[in-house]
Amino acid sequence: MSALGELRRLRSSGSGRPTGKNARQENRMGFLFLIPWLLGLVLITVGPMLASLYLSFTDYDLIRPPTWVGLDNIVRMLGDARLANSLGVTFTYVLVSVPLLLVFALLVALVLDRGMRGLAFYRSIFYLPSLLGSSVAIAILWRQMFGRDGLINQLLSGIGIEAPSWISNPDTALGTIILLHVWTFGTPMLIFLAGLRQIPTMYYEAAQVDGATSLQRFFRITLPLLSPIIFFNLVLQIIGGFQSFTQAFVVSGGSGGPADSTMFYTLYLYQKGFAQLDMGYASALAWALVFIIGAFTAVNFIASKYWVFYDD
Repeated sequence: MSALGELRRLRSSGSGRPTGKNARQENRMGFLFLIPWLLGLVLITVGPMLASLYLSFTDYDLIRPPTWVGLDNIVRMLGDARLANSLGVTFTYVLVSVPLLLVFALLVALVLDRGMRGLAFYRSIFYLPSLLGSSVAIAILWRQMFGRDGLINQLLSGIGIEAPSWISNPDTALGTIILLHVWTFGTPMLIFLAGLRQIPTMYYEAAQVDGATSLQRFFRITLPLLSPIIFFNLVLQIIGGFQSFTQAFVVSGGSGGPADSTMFYTLYLYQKGFAQLDMGYASALAWALVFIIGAFTAVNFIASKYWVFYDD
């Protein structure tokens, strides 16, 4: 029987789906292949989350059994001055670095979208920092570059400027980490570039006929049609910003210094859990971070109704 005949037979017999014994065998095979994923979900994600939720209401030091303390960890968080400082550092980092990164990524995407020669090469070069930026090696390199005798100060001394150690100064240490984060603009840049390629050129052609300037075309056509992509990048970068850890850990040597100027929330959580073995309090901090990220994400979704435009 030909393939066409077989297809007609399946259509005449119904939807073509197996029935009876064959259907049960396929279902069993499907569930069998799902078992590794289900085990991973329970053992690596859901199980530790539930254990962390329980530990957040206990006093636990990894040595003695956990002791139930109720809401004491939450009350303790309200009076923790160092926690308040870490929240301030993290909020500053997110509120400054995320807009800078998105603006820079959009500017580069606009330049690449103009159809320059060697686009694939430049796209790969600009994306490379995103692959390396969160690595320990790049954080160590960053620390060396912005140290007292680093490359930045050597360049500045060449033009007669005597600069301090940027990572040892409380006024500039956070700025170097923000600069490192902005440097990893490759991923949002690629997403912006894909979004720009989806905007129909007929809109720009019609605007040019009407005499619209480049700035008018950008603010009246590009930004509104790109707003869903901007919103997507904004949510991803805010979530990633609150979870930043490696750069601050390496640049400050794990201390959050100088003078707690780079004490990110995640770094403070790490110190409580793994340096001081205060696992109950660290679990409460982790769940507080979940609620903070959830609140920021919810606010973004609510506010998106006023500035994100979907082409229905």
